[in-house]
Amino acid sequence: MERGNKDMRSLIKLFEKREKNSTESVEDAVNNVLIQTPEKENGIEASEAENPAADLEALIERLERVTSRLERLPCFSDPIPSPKSQVASPVCLVTPPQVLIPTDNMSINGYQDILQGPLRTYLELSQKIGGDVATHAKLVNEAFQAQYGYIQLAASRSKPSQGEEMQLLSPTSEKISAIQQFREKNRVSTYFNHLSAISESIPALGWVAISPTPAPYVKEMNDAGQFYTNRVLKDWKEKDKTHIEWCRTWVQLLSDLQAYVKQYHTTGLVWSGKGGAPPPPPPGGPATAPDAREGITSNLRKVTSEMQTHKNPQLREGPAPFKAAPRGAPAKPLPTPGAGALPDKPPIFARDGKKWLIEYQKGNSNLVVENADMNNMVYMFRCRDSALTVRGKVNGVILDSCTKCAVVFDNLVSSIEFVNCQSVQMQVCGMTALQLNTRHLFSNVSTKLDKI
Repeated sequence: MERGNKDMRSLIKLFEKREKNSTESVEDAVNNVLIQTPEKENGIEASEAENPAADLEALIERLERVTSRLERLPCFSDPIPSPKSQVASPVCLVTPPQVLIPTDNMSINGYQDILQGPLRTYLELSQKIGGDVATHAKLVNEAFQAQYGYIQLAASRSKPSQGEEMQLLSPTSEKISAIQQFREKNRVSTYFNHLSAISESIPALGWVAISPTPAPYVKEMNDAGQFYTNRVLKDWKEKDKTHIEWCRTWVQLLSDLQAYVKQYHTTGLVWSGKGGAPPPPPPGGPATAPDAREGITSNLRKVTSEMQTHKNPQLREGPAPFKAAPRGAPAKPLPTPGAGALPDKPPIFARDGKKWLIEYQKGNSNLVVENADMNNMVYMFRCRDSALTVRGKVNGVILDSCTKCAVVFDNLVSSIEFVNCQSVQMQVCGMTALQLNTRHLFSNVSTKLDKI
């Protein structure tokens, strides 16, 4: 027991010696800590000879205190925080926008207003919600910053070639892809609707590559994302008002972006036209007007006086380029639309499943469709001088290649359609939202709509 106590004391002295050999700042920190318990340590030394078990326990307690003090010193602490502490720490995951300096370019200043206004508010609300929304917002901020750099570039140079333009747009494109991929990797997230609202509408940043109407494109993307923002509003309306403000802020951010594009880049991104490499001239396109005339006329053949008709009237007596038809010749008749001469086939009036077939009827004014279902279609083909009555409500009626025919019906679900018909009549007896389709109709359709 006494030997163990001696070993323990030696270990304690070793730790204390390590403290004394530290830097001056470390020594001061150790001395401040050691001053706190001098009386307790003196009492432990006085009681060592009386009770060996108590002596051992006191030595262990003293060793723990010394170890604890050493761990609190800066030189012995771990400078690299653990991944777990990084997640639990309240460090902001969203990098706030940098302080922007106004310029003499109105386009850049207008985009700065978006970054410092609705974008900053969106980032703050996203950080307040936390979790995947805060991480997603960091990617959104990086995408807007990338586009801000692209707009600054456009204000300082002429428009690049198509290949270079795609290369300059790659940072913004990569950020948009990262935003959408984050949503796909977190489909089980509690905030999946939040992530989807951003992912569906973030392609609005692609307006820089759209012409001549980039502003409507931004609005279209904003509308696409509102399907999911409405879900967020529905799910969190009674839980947390922060999510409501988050949705409104994002929609307002894209609305402000649309107004900015409409004001400063109405027909597409405006390039300053100074600096940078000028776009190459079109292939074979000369640079000056004299060169242009020379390039156009270089391959033309010169007309001599012998070729001029006003000097040589005999040249006018050459063969005519075409021969006009004699005036008395009869014109070739055009094909008669509609049913024409009915083929020699027996008339048909039958029901085939959901379809009523009325074909090759001639001079029959008593055609009646009864007991039809709502999903039935009535098809009338190659009929002449006939009248059809449809009782009840059916899905639709089609008249195909009919001449001088009439159809009377009560109600329709979808529409009535006339295809390649001539002199047909229609009458609606019930209440219906009528949709009339005509294809290859060679004469007017006479309608009598009692109640629509």
